Amino acid sequence: MDGVTGHPLPRAAQPFDNVTVIGAGAYGTALAHVAAQGGMKVMLWSRRSSVADDVNHNAMNAHYLPDIPLAETLHATTDIQHALRRADAVLLVVPSKSVREVARAMRDFVPKGIPITVCAKGIEAETGFLMSQIVESELPGHPIGALSGPTFARELAAGHPSAATLAFTFDQADRLNPEKSAAARMAVSMATPAFRTYLSDDLVGVEIGGAVKNVIAIACGMMGGAGFAENTRAALITRGLDEMKALAEALGGRRETVTGLSGIGDLTLTCSSTTSRNMSLGVQLGSGLSRDACFDGKPTVVEGEANAKSVTDLARKLSVPMPICETVRSILHDGAPIAETFARFWSEPIEAEPRAMSLTFEHPTSPAAPIACKEIAS
Repeated sequence: MDGVTGHPLPRAAQPFDNVTVIGAGAYGTALAHVAAQGGMKVMLWSRRSSVADDVNHNAMNAHYLPDIPLAETLHATTDIQHALRRADAVLLVVPSKSVREVARAMRDFVPKGIPITVCAKGIEAETGFLMSQIVESELPGHPIGALSGPTFARELAAGHPSAATLAFTFDQADRLNPEKSAAARMAVSMATPAFRTYLSDDLVGVEIGGAVKNVIAIACGMMGGAGFAENTRAALITRGLDEMKALAEALGGRRETVTGLSGIGDLTLTCSSTTSRNMSLGVQLGSGLSRDACFDGKPTVVEGEANAKSVTDLARKLSVPMPICETVRSILHDGAPIAETFARFWSEPIEAEPRAMSLTFEHPTSPAAPIACKEIAS
């Protein structure tokens, strides 16, 4: 123990020599850049030859991170076998809908037993699996972890101080020698003066935070776009956090995990800025645009849009009430009008905030009229 602070003395963990990042979108490129800045030998896999060429010849990814210079030691390839053949550790950073396909494509090439950190966020619609469970089913025999936290890709790549949670399941050997664990070694591999990770053994709790926060961000955006202000957003964030805790706990995670970076940290960031596509979609819908007109009519993947259905499907199976997520689902997938649907949420029976009180009272305005706001699309 440190005689001054009373904290345990830091242990030394060995970084990985060769890190492969699968996925060269904005976030994958940012994480690859961070790892390269930390001194790792980093290979970035891209589907697009133009992106790989830009990284290799210009130290840029102009398509996804324009005007951000990348580490000159970062290399890219479109050959997944080449990307994986010397890897000591892998970061899987592809959209949630592509995780199973890409993990399956890695199967014949990923070195035996190396750790894989999943950076996608969501729940698979068909199975109800978390992203780590998808990877585990496609790539058995590997330690599987997840990285999640309040990290916009552009800010991360630009060197703004940022932090995230890195979660792996800890077995007995990891607890006896934590400095040898995949979690510790990946954490020091990613460490730079501007980026730090906090370790967790609650993989479920960390992943649930990442999946649910996108749905809550759409709700906050809808209310902001409809003309409501900070009170509304703060209420949705706080009650959305409670929904995240309840689902995590039902799946065997810990409520306290959701109060960390991967839960409330990521939730607060995503619900506070239209840099988030989830928040931006909500704002556009709340201001009156049809879904087809959002993002200037360009096809844009918004993770929370699909997750609104997969999260609530899972919650229903587990009998976990998630009224905010259900509200977003009704609007996005059932065509429910925004004003009337949120009015029903606001006039739900009155409950106690501490679960131990277990009280419910009828709301005097139920069934409610539409909440007053400027004209919005249904």
